[in-house]
Amino acid sequence: MNVDTVAATQQQTASSVSKGKLDEDFTRFMTLLITQLQNQDPLDPMDANEFTSQLVQFANVEQQIEQNANLEKLLDLQQTSQVASMVNYLGNTIEAESQKINLEESGLAEFTYTLDGNAKTVSVFIRNADGVTVSTIDGDTEVGQHVFTWDGKDSSGNLQPAGVYTIVVNALDTEDALMKVDQTVFGKVTGAGAENGVVYLNMGEVSVTMDNVLSVRETVNHET
Repeated sequence: MNVDTVAATQQQTASSVSKGKLDEDFTRFMTLLITQLQNQDPLDPMDANEFTSQLVQFANVEQQIEQNANLEKLLDLQQTSQVASMVNYLGNTIEAESQKINLEESGLAEFTYTLDGNAKTVSVFIRNADGVTVSTIDGDTEVGQHVFTWDGKDSSGNLQPAGVYTIVVNALDTEDALMKVDQTVFGKVTGAGAENGVVYLNMGEVSVTMDNVLSVRETVNHET
């Protein structure tokens, strides 16, 4: 979903739904009240305190709904402002916390993994959109962050098509237990948008939320 699509899509807000329900309840209440007044015993009229109290409750609920509607408008404006500001990211390369990476036409994809200690073995599995492992690579086992650039080729040396791939890094310690591995990916920003109040950036077909973006840099054009 791109910025234009988000701007064109208008969903019914919670406050508008609540307002509609309140209007229906108030209409039913007034219908019952009028019927009761028309059929009351003139010698024993109804106590006005009860329905006056109910009218006050309706007014209070309506006021709260109006306040919620105004808050929603402010949030929508803030979200729109955030999406507009993300235009500055377009064409630049970001680093984000993710396992999914977009392999570009150049056949290159860059990612990192970080070990909190020395590992016995590190295996990097690269899987295509169908979940098939196209390449398995031995990684660096030393503690710290390791930057890796995949050349886009499978284990047989065949160049894979551009698209979304998943990077899975398995690190084993000296006791063959799985270690914690933090992963990030790099990708050129091709679009931005928002959905359900969440603002995100697109790297091709890969989307990441703004809170997962760690850094931004100028894109370097690689020769094929």
